[in-house]
Amino acid sequence: MSDDTRNNLPDLAQRLSAFMAQHVYPNERRYYLEAERMGPWKNYPVVEELKALARAEGLWNLFLPAEESGSGLTNAEYAPLCEIMGRSLFAPEIFNCSAPDTGNMETILRYGSEEQKKTWLAPLLAGEIRSSFAMTEPDVASSDATNIASSIVRDGDDYVINGRKWYTTGATDPRCKIIIFMGKSSPESENPYTRQSMILIPRDHPGVHVIRAIPVLGFYGVPDRAAEVVFKDVRVPATNMLLGEGRGFEIAQGRLGPGRIHHCMRLIGLSERVLERMCRRAAGRSPFGRKLSDQTVTLERIAEARILIDQARLLTLNAAVKMDTVGNKAARQEIAMIKVAAPNMAQKVVDWAIQLFGGGGTNNDHLLSAALATARLLRLADGPDEVHRNQIARLEMRRHEQSDPALTGGDASVLTLEEVRRIDSEGLWPSPHRRGV
Repeated sequence: MSDDTRNNLPDLAQRLSAFMAQHVYPNERRYYLEAERMGPWKNYPVVEELKALARAEGLWNLFLPAEESGSGLTNAEYAPLCEIMGRSLFAPEIFNCSAPDTGNMETILRYGSEEQKKTWLAPLLAGEIRSSFAMTEPDVASSDATNIASSIVRDGDDYVINGRKWYTTGATDPRCKIIIFMGKSSPESENPYTRQSMILIPRDHPGVHVIRAIPVLGFYGVPDRAAEVVFKDVRVPATNMLLGEGRGFEIAQGRLGPGRIHHCMRLIGLSERVLERMCRRAAGRSPFGRKLSDQTVTLERIAEARILIDQARLLTLNAAVKMDTVGNKAARQEIAMIKVAAPNMAQKVVDWAIQLFGGGGTNNDHLLSAALATARLLRLADGPDEVHRNQIARLEMRRHEQSDPALTGGDASVLTLEEVRRIDSEGLWPSPHRRGV
């Protein structure tokens, strides 16, 4: 991105906020109504109408990374914009900035061939088609991605793909034309992280069967269209392979870092909006003769929500800066930390809001039910909390194993007898004489 454009980032944020106020918030009811009436297998007209407006105003493909595109934003620059879009669950798609398309576009941009970019990236960037990502499987514990058992087998100039996937986001969308599929191409490899590959599969290819739409805590296609998909003897050209055989984990690591930043910043925006509604509700309701805003439990929860949101934002911005300066791999602990912190924060804030709204918080009149479903989902998506916590702890252990405690005051060794005697002799109180010690 040019220096002139970077200088206009505050203006970009202001324009984005104005678009949200003018077009997005007033159309949320319509969006949920269309999603409910039409289901996860149809296009929602409101989305297509607003996409055209957003593109006309230049609020389009804001996620594009500066490193690959040459004209995009850094993670730290995009993060505040992502927070603004995250205030509404259907807003990111309007700006062509929604998952899984952003991750898929970044993957093809970073790892795809020129032909793959021409065929799939160009129409994705134009918003003409959508995409899907097939990784998780119902038959194995997919939190450990080395368990993924779907097969990618070379056969002459083709690959033959077989497998059963679920929570394949976007597959029920009629605009979905391409799927990024992760499976085992080298099951005998000694290194478990070189057994997997990623390959491009056209959605309408023979052998691709979208079996069902999957609800997320009762919501179909709002905003993610989760699906179960069976791949039966799907044959695609060898040129559809991304980057090369056995490089699926390499691609996954390159794709997941920015995606987690996006998820976390969107959750922060969502939590900010929920907190605002919580405050306004508290000021306007008076059970038992006192305003909710005068009751200590309400004040405590509002204060805690403010603290938790700001903590999550600062953690996320810190991770974004580190990714921009030293790369995704060096920032993996920071990325894992925000992936635990932000969804848990959002779930807690939304739950407090539901409690304050009472019955009105459970029926989605105030969008709290959908917000809770989204926050809870994201404690599992891109790896469950437990996996990230384990990684954080292992990296922390490794960091201290490689440092000298004498330089940090962090030694945890048991004191020697000599040290104990010295401490005893230097103490204020005389100790009795102990023979033989």
